[in-house]
Amino acid sequence: MSPRLTGDETALWRAAAQVLDDNWTGCGTVPSPGLYPHQWSWDSAFISMGLARHRRDRAERELLSVFRGQWSDGLLPHIVFNSHVARHAYFPGPDLWRSRTIPGAPRDLDTSGLTQPPLHALAALRLHEFSADAERSRDFLARIYPPLAAQHGYLARHRDLGGAGLAAICHPWESGLDNSPVWDRPLAALDLPPLAYAPDRTRRNLPIGLVGEEHDRYVRLVVLLREARYHPGHLRDDHPFAAEDPLFNAVYLASAHALAEIAEITGHDPLPHRERAQRIHRALLDRLWDRESGCFRALDLRTGRLIPVVTAGAFGPLLDPDLPGPALRALVELLLSARFAGAAGYPVPTCDIQSACFDRGDYWRGPTWINTNWLLWLGATGHGLTVVADLLYGSTLRLVRQSGFREYFDPFDGTGRGSHDYSWSASLVLDLLGARHAHRAA
Repeated sequence: MSPRLTGDETALWRAAAQVLDDNWTGCGTVPSPGLYPHQWSWDSAFISMGLARHRRDRAERELLSVFRGQWSDGLLPHIVFNSHVARHAYFPGPDLWRSRTIPGAPRDLDTSGLTQPPLHALAALRLHEFSADAERSRDFLARIYPPLAAQHGYLARHRDLGGAGLAAICHPWESGLDNSPVWDRPLAALDLPPLAYAPDRTRRNLPIGLVGEEHDRYVRLVVLLREARYHPGHLRDDHPFAAEDPLFNAVYLASAHALAEIAEITGHDPLPHRERAQRIHRALLDRLWDRESGCFRALDLRTGRLIPVVTAGAFGPLLDPDLPGPALRALVELLLSARFAGAAGYPVPTCDIQSACFDRGDYWRGPTWINTNWLLWLGATGHGLTVVADLLYGSTLRLVRQSGFREYFDPFDGTGRGSHDYSWSASLVLDLLGARHAHRAA
């Protein structure tokens, strides 16, 4: 595929669909060939929404296959490992997590022991909304509702470490924005033993940006969780990393609303999900809204302080349909300012450009990503912010037209970085194109 997709929207559509076809394994979609050979929960939720525009049957299988790895307590692991891939082909692989030794984890496959933002109910509802066969779609929702409800139940029971309704993450990888500078301060407080955990690690088998002492801290957190058998009591009382993240919880909130709608469609009680959504909404404002800076910040539960770095995660609560007007206006002003979209030729950078932490080429420390653009586009669309939605739509398509379906992009010149033929980049372009066509038809 040419890196410059200069043809019309039909050519762009076909190129995106080809990426998804090439990355399909038979039961799920790998994020990209080579570097990411397994199935990631966060990725598959995004991928399913593009597949719904292209191959409805595969979209349903994509979501259902992620839940093969769900633990009996409702934890949805962030990785389901492909047994046909060599165990040491990817680090951290199954031997680090040792999930099969944990009561309640699947015995017939390997998973991680962390989770990721719970986008899946929102994805399932969007699949239903795109369906031309309402009866078949209801059958799919009836099948996936129990594991979705269990996923949300796990977060409510075991991750509400602050007691106000928000879900805490216990590792930066759970945020979806793995090496975001927002986690630098909590990670720096973690004591490391004298020996490195992955002495043979190289950039050949690790995601870009996850090397050296930083990666040792990530692995140390996993070892602590594993040694504690991933027990909820350890998370609450002893684990050194615990944070309430605005993006994770905004996705949790949006999916709680979606789960309430799915419950109604499938004959279940929607009230618990609506009540949970309202509790998350209140807690986001009460705990993570920083009036002085006019944005949402992550809360370090171990220090009780808001983390000062501002990243793209601060805009996650645009997904809240009940976001108060003053907060909405403040977020839009910051998003369009010279700290983010206003100074980037290809927005939205994932870190405040004016921050000392900003790095235009380092993974989640500055580059533009298609999935964060899509989430902000979805939030802007829900609030009727046409100017913001059109900006995000246009800049996202401009990125892939110039540089192809890359993993992430330089926010200033649009250069593609990371993996080629990245599945969620292709998938979300399909969703954007499909949404624009549906709007025109209406």
